[in-house]
Amino acid sequence: MRIYLISPYHTGSHRAWAQGYAAHSRHQVHLITMAGRFWKWRMQGAALELAPRVEELVQRVGPPDVFWVTDMVNLPALMALARPWFHQVPVHLYMHENQLTYPVPPGEKRDLTYAMINVLSMAAADRVHFNSAYHRDAFFEALPRLLKHFPDYNHLAIMPSLRAKSDVLPVGLDLAFFDAYRPSQGPEPGPLRILWNQRWEYDKNPGDFFRAIQVLDEEGWDFQLIIAGENFRRQPQEFEEARVRWGDRMVHFGYAADRADYARLLWQADVVVSTAIHEFFGVSVLEAIYCAAYPLLPARLSYPELLPPQLHARHLYTDLQDLIAQLRWAVQHPDQVRAHSVRWVAEPYDWRVLAARYDAVRS
Repeated sequence: MRIYLISPYHTGSHRAWAQGYAAHSRHQVHLITMAGRFWKWRMQGAALELAPRVEELVQRVGPPDVFWVTDMVNLPALMALARPWFHQVPVHLYMHENQLTYPVPPGEKRDLTYAMINVLSMAAADRVHFNSAYHRDAFFEALPRLLKHFPDYNHLAIMPSLRAKSDVLPVGLDLAFFDAYRPSQGPEPGPLRILWNQRWEYDKNPGDFFRAIQVLDEEGWDFQLIIAGENFRRQPQEFEEARVRWGDRMVHFGYAADRADYARLLWQADVVVSTAIHEFFGVSVLEAIYCAAYPLLPARLSYPELLPPQLHARHLYTDLQDLIAQLRWAVQHPDQVRAHSVRWVAEPYDWRVLAARYDAVRS
């Protein structure tokens, strides 16, 4: 089967997802991509660029048997502009995120234009795949409020049909990559190494992370920090303050652009912490868990479904004080932390497992 996978915001987890499926599918997966920047323009205007690329690919490899497109595509516009190749071809929409429940940056107001592009794309698609049950449920909980915002013809009645064709299909991860960098001698001794490997952005709530670290420091506990993750801000103030304050504790500070360096850092970490106020899936956390980091995650968002219920009491915290208490225990018992690997939690998300599930999807 010939699959056209269209990813106009092709960076980070979007790029890894698309390339991962292409590499592991038993089908022919052909990528049509654009640079991962200017996300608003991608949603508004990418169809003008994508439609001729679809035509070019048809001429080169033959027509598609199925389309997969991401939530950054204005699907009705693309279908109109490339109409001969979408006729009677199943279309799958993959929801990495959505513009209805994604938290708005401080000081900004949500632009409903982009949320409606998501809704119209869902209406046009044959199947809609959310990356987590939390993501799906949060979207459909918020959707009536969006539709009721409009003065007439709000089509609230569309909701059951959208929900009926929506399911949950987790993000596939290339976990095999990390195996090559696993240390042969096992966990390193010494102070507990605490990892931050998420984006340096407001929705990941780094302020709470560093508040917890400050308490550990003030109480005199011995620990080290691995501060990775990508930075899209010009002045990530809390990270620069942390570098100055705890530079002598830093095993690493800054984005690990080289994947091999990133893998080595994950294997060095003893604990991975998230303080996110937004997470539709949790790629970076699962990568760290696979590399044997002990997870401490908020009991909200997608995290409770990533971890099986028997691990919730030990690995999910309820508030900042609970996180501090669990970190306090961890820095006092580094050997117990290192001996308690739950890396098996991440294994079902490996592309070696999930690719067959993607391949089996039918419209």
